[in-house]
Amino acid sequence: MRMCDLILKKKRGEELATDEIKFMISGYTDGSIPDYQMSAMTMAICFQGMSRRETADLTLAMRDSGDVIDLSAIRGIKVDKHSTGGVGDKTTLVLAPLVAALGVPVAKMSGRGLGHTGGTIDKLACFPGFSTALSAETFVHNVNTVGIAIAGQTASLAPADKKLYALRDVTGTVDQMSLIAGSIMSKKLASGSDAIVLDVKTGNGAFMKRYEDAVALAEEMVSIGTLAGKKTAAVITGMDQPLGCAVGNSLEVIEAIDTLCGRGPEDLKQVVFALGARMLMFAERAADEAAAVRMMEGAIADKSALQKLAEFVEAQGGDSAPVYDTSLFPTVKQTLVVNARSDGFVNRILAEEIGTACMQLGGGRENKDSEIDLSVGIILKKKNGDAVSAGEPLAVLCGNDEKKLHAAANRAAAAFEIGKERKEPDPVIYRRIDA
Repeated sequence: MRMCDLILKKKRGEELATDEIKFMISGYTDGSIPDYQMSAMTMAICFQGMSRRETADLTLAMRDSGDVIDLSAIRGIKVDKHSTGGVGDKTTLVLAPLVAALGVPVAKMSGRGLGHTGGTIDKLACFPGFSTALSAETFVHNVNTVGIAIAGQTASLAPADKKLYALRDVTGTVDQMSLIAGSIMSKKLASGSDAIVLDVKTGNGAFMKRYEDAVALAEEMVSIGTLAGKKTAAVITGMDQPLGCAVGNSLEVIEAIDTLCGRGPEDLKQVVFALGARMLMFAERAADEAAAVRMMEGAIADKSALQKLAEFVEAQGGDSAPVYDTSLFPTVKQTLVVNARSDGFVNRILAEEIGTACMQLGGGRENKDSEIDLSVGIILKKKNGDAVSAGEPLAVLCGNDEKKLHAAANRAAAAFEIGKERKEPDPVIYRRIDA
């Protein structure tokens, strides 16, 4: 078998056989297939596409390129959650302790953020002493005793995906549906859970800007997960404005804690409940979505979900005191208010611009080596559909550098589109997709 023949075959629009895809991924992982041949293949895939069967084969080959985690020692049905990413997305910090408090084991591999704000692991670093460097034994023990463990992704998890993504990033082949779906699902399948719930975001602050593309990606990933023998579902959620009101690591952790205390923003609660309902149903804890929502509301009301967050933080070496007193989180030296310049209604908040403004403050990474300032961020005072008067605050920027504050303020101000007529906000939950 020769890689050149496979490139020509795909260039002609023909389907690659299962063994040909395995040969290609194995050879690229071990270095016997060079970058220039794989880049030619990914470009051919961009032009010709892949069938559902090809996409599933590609995903499984990438999954099998490294370790596949065995979670059989963990009791119960393990359900994993993945988000395609957005601005202000602190969902995991609410969702994981909430469903764990209701008996769903959460065994999750998470990564650090690159871009607007930190990832889940960066946010958890706001708790002094918290560690995601867990041995396999400790990871399993924590899930069995506490109900949650979150560890950093290792280099041995789907190494083919890591190598292939780096190549796609520099060859203009990132935005191909099968390659995106395979990248996400290879890591999810290698993580060992029994079921997978996907939060696929759409809108100006999402990777999938168009609703139709988000649906296509969700359907592709649900199909892959189902073919791989996993219970899989997706929820299409809106990202035409930041999720919640806080953007920035410690600010997002505080908002997550507020949500577990029953006073969080409505859009965040809607996303958490939609995803959590699927997790509870997959884990056979709830018969339907309405029953699942009632259970989650109960775990918030009786503070068992908040207590579960504190137990989880302590189990991974962190100081849980900030769970009960959020004033203990890192604070900033300065704040700067962005005010409205005219009367009207907030018709759109460019989420990506708010995210970039947060990164300008130091709350995100411009490259993989950037240091994150966990204390900085942006608090939105208005959301889509809200009435606003000239001079009224739209957002408060929290920072430690006056020059960065003013630069970020200009960007944040431009992110708010104020109109004379009120425009009905886009939905938070667009659609649920099951197998």
